[in-house]
Amino acid sequence: MEPAGAYGARKAGSVPFDPVAFFTHPRTILRLMSWVFSMVVFSCIVNEGYINIGSERLLCVFNNNADACNYGVTVGVACFVGSIFFLILDIYFPSISSVKDRRRAVMLDLGFSGLASFLWFVGFCFLANQWQATSADELPLAQGSDAARATIAFCFFSILTWVVLTLSALRRFLTGSNTNLFTWQHLDPPLGSARATPYPIANGATIVTTNPYQAPPFTETLDPQKLTQQRPVAPAF
Repeated sequence: MEPAGAYGARKAGSVPFDPVAFFTHPRTILRLMSWVFSMVVFSCIVNEGYINIGSERLLCVFNNNADACNYGVTVGVACFVGSIFFLILDIYFPSISSVKDRRRAVMLDLGFSGLASFLWFVGFCFLANQWQATSADELPLAQGSDAARATIAFCFFSILTWVVLTLSALRRFLTGSNTNLFTWQHLDPPLGSARATPYPIANGATIVTTNPYQAPPFTETLDPQKLTQQRPVAPAF
């Protein structure tokens, strides 16, 4: 459940940072998963994605297509760095006091997550196609086959995590765009909103005031008859 406030954040400084709540939040878990998946993709390609057959030249295991390996490494590194950046942004996001800055942060998250989802989808289709076109003769002793399969599998997993992050960012953007959420919740209540409090006066009437700091002049209603009875009598000579 998103906290009430502008673009999914409460008033700046109202809630201290809670590491347990942050790292158990679904969005943080998804970012960590995306970070791990992207690291697995480019690590598999860099470590076992190239082979040499009878020469010093390294060939990509994906149908000897260097573009396939380069694409996987580029997208993997970009999403690896992006996951770290947005994790740090999520930590500092509640302390951002400007609604415009929060809006820019959410839009940046939405744009990057959507782009990452598209790039991982393209990468999954591209690598799967090139792996399907790879013949057994090009990979003696099945060199790099496990790394290639792991790369394709984690490309697919990355699609899922980044799509969910895109939907989460879209939800934050649409919720924060509702001006009713941040036109009054980040401002102190005006004094005019205090409840009117009646105070008695001597003649039995009442004074209605809206100032919560005004003290009542009297705490007891005075009776004019009692005042007449208690009037001192002059001594007789």
